Amino acid sequence: MVIVAAPRAGVLALQGDVREHLGVLARLGADAVPVRTPADLVSVDVLVIPGGESSVIDKLSRAFGLQGPVRQRIAAGMPVYGTCAGLILLADRITDAAPGQQTFGGIDVTVQRNAFGAQVDSFETELEVPDLGGPPVRAAFIRAPRVVEAGPDVQALASLDDGSIVAVRQGRLVGTAFHPEVTGELRFHALLLDLVRA
Repeated sequence: MVIVAAPRAGVLALQGDVREHLGVLARLGADAVPVRTPADLVSVDVLVIPGGESSVIDKLSRAFGLQGPVRQRIAAGMPVYGTCAGLILLADRITDAAPGQQTFGGIDVTVQRNAFGAQVDSFETELEVPDLGGPPVRAAFIRAPRVVEAGPDVQALASLDDGSIVAVRQGRLVGTAFHPEVTGELRFHALLLDLVRA
């Protein structure tokens, strides 16, 4: 009998709601660890880029020497899931980037930051996500981005009633404009872990 070790799942722990993602991954049976250094990154099978402030995470990733290693792991096929600011950081393009702001890239999309307004405009809604199966996803949008343009290899996983794309997948990269870790939704993180098991 072959015993398969639990995937080692990292959460980029520079800024944002790191603890919530670590909790979800642990609930799903992963060995969940914070990633703050290139050495931490080397040790993980998958990575979550949490919500927070995308321009701050970008600056800190460069200050901590993580930008290049994260880009390399993405290019090498590591499964990565980004929520809110994480989606912005996985996008190849930003329409309204802060001065000098960069991304890790990997998903052929253009995103608009804070597309739904300020913190006071945060909202929750139910989203149909056919690829996940089961009931609708309860999605929390907090100063959320949206995808305004997607390349031909990008799969739109979920959209709002107005047509705004708010969840995407390209290969082993997944991004959502909302925060499933806030509403107790586990299926996106489970999808990430399934990608490494596959």
